[in-house]
Amino acid sequence: MPPAEAPLLEARGVSKRFGGLAALADVSLAIGRGEIYGLIGPNGAGKTTFFNCLTGLYQATEGAFLLGGARLAGLKPHAIVARGIARTFQNIRLFANMTALENVMVGRHARTRSGVLGAILGTAATRAEERDTVERARALLAYVGIEPRAHDLAKHLPYGDQRRLEIARALATEPQLLALDEPAAGMNATETAALKALLERIRHDGVTLLLIEHDVALVMGLCDRVAVLDYGRRIAEGTPAQVRTDPQVITAYLGGALP
Repeated sequence: MPPAEAPLLEARGVSKRFGGLAALADVSLAIGRGEIYGLIGPNGAGKTTFFNCLTGLYQATEGAFLLGGARLAGLKPHAIVARGIARTFQNIRLFANMTALENVMVGRHARTRSGVLGAILGTAATRAEERDTVERARALLAYVGIEPRAHDLAKHLPYGDQRRLEIARALATEPQLLALDEPAAGMNATETAALKALLERIRHDGVTLLLIEHDVALVMGLCDRVAVLDYGRRIAEGTPAQVRTDPQVITAYLGGALP
């Protein structure tokens, strides 16, 4: 069932066209606070386009997103981060030649106040804020399980640790909503199980999760509700059990039953 209280995030009739191509067509959904909400569909269904519109990389052609009842229309990505939405990417986007600690510190600076002048002058307030940033970044690396790799360059981390580092950097922005674009992509079964436990812990600690994932078994075992996109349209929404048996969903997945 949809959230009984006012939702944290609403998408109202969101459409995105690229010339004559409708990548999204009148997509609406509502995500309650504390939910893990899955967004699935075949390749090319519009899932990442939805994320890009939500996070300001694209501007929706029609419709609107609301976070806590406030419209996000026209905001740049950094302003949407400041409002409380952080994301990861399908293709990992870390600062490869910076350490894991420095990568998380970059995310943390979304919540710092010291400006360029303070950094140049080295004021007491700036130094204190920088110490806090380092401490918070270390704590987040420990939270996702990679604190021993704090001083390793991001490009030298194993693939699974890079995924965790990207999540830590996103959490450093103190999001209300964490949007994850295929976080289990390329992971083996052990890494996927560890990721599932981490995402459950993040939700337990008060962050709402929106998840794109091709690992349907992970989605069905993790999410409270799931929406399905196909050719840019929402064709189903409900609990994992409801979605798994929906005839339109089964057809969209090439006629094969979902796991």
